[in-house]
Amino acid sequence: MKRLLALLATGASVVGLTALAGPPAQAATGCSVEYTVTSQWSGGFQAGVKVTNLGDPVSGWTLGFTMPDTGQKVVQGWNATWSQSGSAVTAGGVDWNRTLSTGASADLGFVGSFTGSNPAPASFALNGVTCTGSVTDPPTDPPTDPPATGTPVAVNGQLHVCGVHLCNQYDRPVQLRGMSTHGIQWFGQCYGDEALDALADDWKSDLLRVAMYVQEDGYETDPEGFTGQVNALVDEAEARGMYAVIDFHTLTPGDPNYNLDRAKTFFASVAARNADKKNVIYEIANEPNGVSWAAVKNYAEQVIPVIRAADPDAVVIVGTRGWSSLGVSDGSNESEVVDNPVNAANIMYAFHFYAASHKDAYRSTVSRAAAKLPLFVSEFGTVSATGGGALDRASSTAWLDLLDQLKIGYANWTYSDADEGSAAFRPGTCNGTDYSGSGVLTESGALVKSRISTPDDFPTS
Repeated sequence: MKRLLALLATGASVVGLTALAGPPAQAATGCSVEYTVTSQWSGGFQAGVKVTNLGDPVSGWTLGFTMPDTGQKVVQGWNATWSQSGSAVTAGGVDWNRTLSTGASADLGFVGSFTGSNPAPASFALNGVTCTGSVTDPPTDPPTDPPATGTPVAVNGQLHVCGVHLCNQYDRPVQLRGMSTHGIQWFGQCYGDEALDALADDWKSDLLRVAMYVQEDGYETDPEGFTGQVNALVDEAEARGMYAVIDFHTLTPGDPNYNLDRAKTFFASVAARNADKKNVIYEIANEPNGVSWAAVKNYAEQVIPVIRAADPDAVVIVGTRGWSSLGVSDGSNESEVVDNPVNAANIMYAFHFYAASHKDAYRSTVSRAAAKLPLFVSEFGTVSATGGGALDRASSTAWLDLLDQLKIGYANWTYSDADEGSAAFRPGTCNGTDYSGSGVLTESGALVKSRISTPDDFPTS
């Protein structure tokens, strides 16, 4: 049901949604707001907020409103600095929209949660001045898009970054869930037709991350050969309607600048070859370690233009400091990236975790950072950071629940039969043809398959 916010005084224009001037506060003498719930699901929703300044120019602004139900919470927002205290929510302008001239608008949005009812806010105020406008109440029952049919790539098409989300061809946020290969120099036998058919058809995976090690008997030993292997797996993923993350798997040494020339050569080649494909995402540095964020940023700002010269539209994932932990594993946090982002568009930042080693402090970082940065979990494990040990079911479940809530995509390490706890298959599985049965899955594989094989919720309108 759509209802109009009450106009506050005689003579206000309904057509123009003109606010009457109340007591001026920081030069804001009139404003209007359009609030729309764009999607809703069990326990959660996404809302858009467009605020227009109808008064004097404003330099620095805060939009406030009250959640009518005490169970409603802002989980993450974009295009503003969001905070909530009790039921009171505030959104403050950021660098690119802090100044609003007369008639100018700022488009904001947030993902929220609710435990009881989900009525729309009743009023908004810009710098203390109450705004007029329109509010779209959520329907009694969550809206349902017609079920999306087809493969992930067929439904979503070319992806791009919008705000803090990965979005599809309909400009709607999507979450991709899938698997990462192990090093293709060691486990190539795990990526034949039967294995990839199972990944697409039985596991219902949205993506295949192709982990091409640079050192450790990888790319540096045979650049042409490994480039060919990567391109072949991109084609195999495309044929099955899955996205392919091309992972330049730098690990040791941890400074990606050590491989800068190799990266430029490799990405110039694969970007030129795959530029017309809609299923390719480029991950330019797996896990920077022992190096500053400034050094990682320098590397990214030299490699990304090489990709853009051939493929201007594809999403690029940038690794972060401390083994792609946003610096947490080095005693830092996301602020170094927020305060000094990579100078490039259509990019996301990598976050990696291993559930048995990385728990509440890491989850808190992701929760905060997701409100300001586009994040993609391009690698995670259900075990310890060594890749071994026992499955931590509780922490893994907490992580996956959080990523689902925030609509952050992920790839699990690994779709392989390596003799380690993080592998999805028992040793020897890749010598056979069964990649889905309970007899070949490890505890980790069974858990992850049960999560990623659930139906996708790809919005198409």
